[in-house]
Amino acid sequence: MTQAATQAVTQAVQGTGGLPPAVQALAQADFGAVAQLFSDAGFTVALPAPGMLQVLKPGEGRVSVAVSVGVHGDETGPIEVLAHLLDALSRDASKLAVDLLVCVGNVDAIRAGKRFIDADLNRMFRPVRGSLAQAAESARADEMIAATAAFFGAAGPVRWHLDLHTAIRPSVYPTFAIVPDLVADEAKAQLVDWLGQAAIGAIIMNPQSAGTYSYYSAEHFGAAASTVELGRVGTLGQNDLSLFDDVSRALDGLLRGQPAQPVKAAPHVFKVAQEIIKHSDEFRMAFDRSTQNFTSLPQHAVIASDGDHVYTVQHAEELVVFPNPDVRVGLRAGLMVVRVS
Repeated sequence: MTQAATQAVTQAVQGTGGLPPAVQALAQADFGAVAQLFSDAGFTVALPAPGMLQVLKPGEGRVSVAVSVGVHGDETGPIEVLAHLLDALSRDASKLAVDLLVCVGNVDAIRAGKRFIDADLNRMFRPVRGSLAQAAESARADEMIAATAAFFGAAGPVRWHLDLHTAIRPSVYPTFAIVPDLVADEAKAQLVDWLGQAAIGAIIMNPQSAGTYSYYSAEHFGAAASTVELGRVGTLGQNDLSLFDDVSRALDGLLRGQPAQPVKAAPHVFKVAQEIIKHSDEFRMAFDRSTQNFTSLPQHAVIASDGDHVYTVQHAEELVVFPNPDVRVGLRAGLMVVRVS
């Protein structure tokens, strides 16, 4: 970490008197102090790649949990939450009941206060990257894949991956999650229960990958994985952390092996009805940028046009999630979902 990079992270917070040390360290992908505390407590600790911390303890039957934040550099709330949680846990290190992999995703984008440097990192977890192959995020994805493969390659059968995000747009459901449909039924039920404990309002069962980190972990390593959206993007150091209390408690309980807590309210469950793919620069969405995630559209309503092709609602009702006409050609510009429970 250069002095300039350190100053960039610190200066990203204006009017707050600076970042708490734990948050600044995690934002800078500096695991030095935390790693030492876990090592002193008898864990096997490794730093397999920049922004990656692996904490293991020999023994049968340990759950393996990967937690990732900052895959988009402007999604800072989960960085702060994980920084405080990891700092507290490392000071009480003997209570860590799982094998743990922590990943700070797009470190360079976090330092720059940007969503990404060249391209969306959360579209890089795919075998063929095409025009994205030369992006800075392509090399970063390779590092993350290698570290994740090494972690889960030595893991037992119970594997989790929670990829924590915040959304660009406001949402009818302020917190929601995307779960790969291919997750095994028993593991999926446990994951859905945990998401309920974390007060996640909605869950989307996703049948196919868009190149995301969580889907990759589920598909290639059998992890009960989820992309978890926790409110809105915000400036590092200026997030209202009280909005993250439920997920912070649920994650802390998972890492400490505590008994499951009662679900406050079962999340509403949706399935993907159709993916909206941007095929050309003529792509246009039929609604403006103020449209919230989970906005309902009636049957036959126009969703988007792309040259001669028009996307329309096929069911009696579909709800739009992640509408983003600014993605690169060939990538997903939105999901249409229907409620199943």
